[in-house]
This record gives sequence, C-alpha cells and structure tokens, in this order.
Amino acid sequence: RFLNDDFNKQGLSLTEKLLNGNANIIAEFKRKSPSKGWMNEHIHISEVIPGYEAHGAAAISVLTDKDFFGGNIEELKIAKLEVEIPLLRKDFMIDEFQLYEAKSYGADVILLIAACLSKEKIKALAAKAKELKLEVLLEIHTKEEIDFICDEVDIIGINNRNLETFVTDVSASTDLIKYIPADKPVISESGISDVDTIMNLYSIGFKGFLIGEAFMRTKKPAIAFADFMKQLKAKLK
Repeated sequence: RFLNDDFNKQGLSLTEKLLNGNANIIAEFKRKSPSKGWMNEHIHISEVIPGYEAHGAAAISVLTDKDFFGGNIEELKIAKLEVEIPLLRKDFMIDEFQLYEAKSYGADVILLIAACLSKEKIKALAAKAKELKLEVLLEIHTKEEIDFICDEVDIIGINNRNLETFVTDVSASTDLIKYIPADKPVISESGISDVDTIMNLYSIGFKGFLIGEAFMRTKKPAIAFADFMKQLKAKLK
C-alpha cells in the first residue's frame, strides 16, 4: 500500500545538506552485493537506520532490488517511518512507474545510472522526477558519461566500482571530479572504508560519501557507523 499523504509534498533535500554540511555520509542499508553475495542476510532495517541517523548520517540509501541486493520496496516505507533525514531509493531505475513508486513509498531522492540508460532517457526520467518533487542523483563511472549530466539532475555520484568487472578503484573519483560542473554537488560511491580516504576526497571537492559495505558486513552496523563517525569528526576538527 502506498503512502499517499505526502505524495504532493516536496521531499527532504539531500542537495541542501551536501551544499551546507561537512563531509556528509550517506549510510546505506543493503544485505547483499552482486559481487560478494550475502553480507547480513537476516538483519532488519529497523535495527540499523535509526542508529545511522542518531550518529550523524546526512541521508539513508535503501536498496530496493531483491535479486541483486536482497532488498525490497517495503523497506523504503519502513525507513520513512523510522528516520527524518533524506531517503535515497537505490535501484536500477528505468521507467516512470518506478519514480511514482519511489515517491509513494517515501523516497526523497532517486538514482539514475548512466551505464544503464541513454542520455535522452536520463533527461526524461530526471524531468519526471522533478515533477514528482524528487531530487535526482546521477551516477557516472567514466569520462564519456560526463555528457549525460543535464540541468534536471541535482547531484552527481561517481561510482568507484566498474559495473561490468566489479573492480573498485577510488581513483575513478579523483580522476573525474575535475570535469563535473561546479554547480552540482558531487559524492563518491563504493569502496570507501576508512576516514583518510574521505578526508582526501573531501579536500578535492567531494561533498558526500555513500558507504554501505563497511558497516553492513559487521554484526552491528549502527555501532560500526557510530565508531566511524567518531573518527571522522575527530579528523574534521
């Protein structure tokens, strides 16, 4: 059942948080990865995300794809009731129905992946997302995909993981940020597990960092996140 009460409201703004905050962490809830299998198969989202919010996450990313990530759309609805920070629906978004679905279940931000879509499709889906008062995170991995950035996109994510080979290399972020338009906040995704990496990327202009596996591989992801944030805050002083 859809949450219709908030359907016509503007969602919470991740863009504003990224532009106004420090090194913002978008903490991800995912049970499984396509390349590494199950990480935390039976954990419930309610055990994790309130702790993410309490210890300073700027936003929560929820994987809603079942086959690849062990997620489901219902968890977005649970997340909306559990936390009061922006929610990203992280999935392979390819049609308008998924945007309506994301909005109905409580997402504030949706993900579009350049590797999965044409330039025209990204522009059309991003425009529809704006109509639905959703923010748009466009994920890129190569220099060629810089051309997929359009006015309708709010945030650029550079994925350090190659979606074809699953090889992860943070140099993807350092190489590509110099080509991103200055008016778009940029986040780095995948392969980030230590505070020093964040500080290096933050120093060259990254506003946010999407991290999931580093926490979700532990028995108590919220506690792992709290420890991580303590280290990060000490570095940022």
